Amino acid sequence: MAQTKPSSECRPRGRPPVRSDEETKRIVIEAARHAFAVDGYAATSTEELARGAGISTKTLYRLFPGKAALFEAMCADRLERLLSDVNLQANNQADIETSLAAVLVACADLALDPEVVALQRMVLQQSATFPDLAANFYRDGIARTASALAGWLRDQVKKKRLALDDVDQAAGMMIGMMVSAPQRAAIYASVTLPSRKEIERRAQACAAILLDGCRGASR
Repeated sequence: MAQTKPSSECRPRGRPPVRSDEETKRIVIEAARHAFAVDGYAATSTEELARGAGISTKTLYRLFPGKAALFEAMCADRLERLLSDVNLQANNQADIETSLAAVLVACADLALDPEVVALQRMVLQQSATFPDLAANFYRDGIARTASALAGWLRDQVKKKRLALDDVDQAAGMMIGMMVSAPQRAAIYASVTLPSRKEIERRAQACAAILLDGCRGASR
């Protein structure tokens, strides 16, 4: 006799749906971002991170080999949002000055985010004790941000919208001009981070400075 499936009345009730590993990783990363920014890297334990994400430490270690790997994943996750914004802006058909300013705003959205600045402050404080932490933050955050901007600039050079001999150098200079001063002021002097309007005005000024010296012949 063929067995019939149990009716919905016979199914266990009240059980929460099982989360996928990707969803759980997302929750852990968000919990880690807050914990690291508030308490610092050294003072945050894996037990606290697991509790904040609502999982066991065993599950945490299954998803991330350790606290350093979690910090690296968190930085990489934050950067992917920047890369998405840069790629989106690269496809718009606005004039070059408007396009460049928009890309610089996308870079600033990451670099001048209050939690990212708090993380950078924490990395500076802990760099002597945890040198790999600083190296990973530079590689996954600072260096890749400049690389993303360099990729966008390289595309504009190919389209003859810009004339640049060294796009990597130009990208580093533009990142420095756009975010370094506000970052340093926030980290070392506790100066309030710029508002959205201030960021947009700064991006327009930075774009104008660059373009005055390297507009392509077609412009």
